[in-house]
Amino acid sequence: MAKGSPQLEWCVVRLGEDHNWWVDEVSDPVHWDVDGLSIIDPRQVDHIVELIEPLREYGFDQDVFERAFIPFRIAKDLGKGKVRLTRVKQPLLESEEKLFALPDVIDEENGPYADFLDHITRLRVKMLNEVLDLEEKLTVDEVEDQIREAQNSDFIEGKAVHLFTEITAILDYTPEGFGDEDEESDKGRAAEDEDDLPDVEEEEDEKMKNDSSLKWDEDEDEDSDEDGEGKKKEGDDEDEDSDDEDSDDSEEEDEKPRRSSKRGR
Repeated sequence: MAKGSPQLEWCVVRLGEDHNWWVDEVSDPVHWDVDGLSIIDPRQVDHIVELIEPLREYGFDQDVFERAFIPFRIAKDLGKGKVRLTRVKQPLLESEEKLFALPDVIDEENGPYADFLDHITRLRVKMLNEVLDLEEKLTVDEVEDQIREAQNSDFIEGKAVHLFTEITAILDYTPEGFGDEDEESDKGRAAEDEDDLPDVEEEEDEKMKNDSSLKWDEDEDEDSDEDGEGKKKEGDDEDEDSDDEDSDDSEEEDEKPRRSSKRGR
């Protein structure tokens, strides 16, 4: 069915548990099967347009994008997570209005949406081959196979793949060893920085231990920890004069102001 056909004028969509929008009902059930049919919301449209931007210098064709999607605006909130949409004729990329975009999947193999996927895949491969230092150049078939393999688990489990996920899988694709490498490198640098912190603290502690101005503080900490028990034991082995001297020292120490044994780091 041609995109300009008047049959599809409205659709009813619902918000799924995955926070994506899915089509429940259309005005043209003859040509459109709503089983597992997804629609792209305005927020997702904006994200796709943002991801497409780098491809413009590699030959992105705006007309291919416009032919691939049928734009809709919100007509009525039906409640319970359902919304009625009506079709509009304004281009998605030129509209200031927030629009939903229904991919034209009537012909999944050779239709305008299939052409769009092929177009962005070729441009993504072209861009990656130019900006990345690859030992072997990427091919379109190789990229398509890898993306399809990643989606196979959902197909096997009978899960419907949202078309937004299908599109972003292409626009975000990066060869193995490149996309995660920078992220892992950043994590590694952060871990190294954390490992360095104890060394700095140990160095400062060492300086503080060797600081003569803090010596009295350390001596008092030792005396405080002993709680006077050590002095009593020493007194058992000494004469009475020595006991008197220890008693005098204790009284002098009681008059001294106490300091916290904790140090700020």
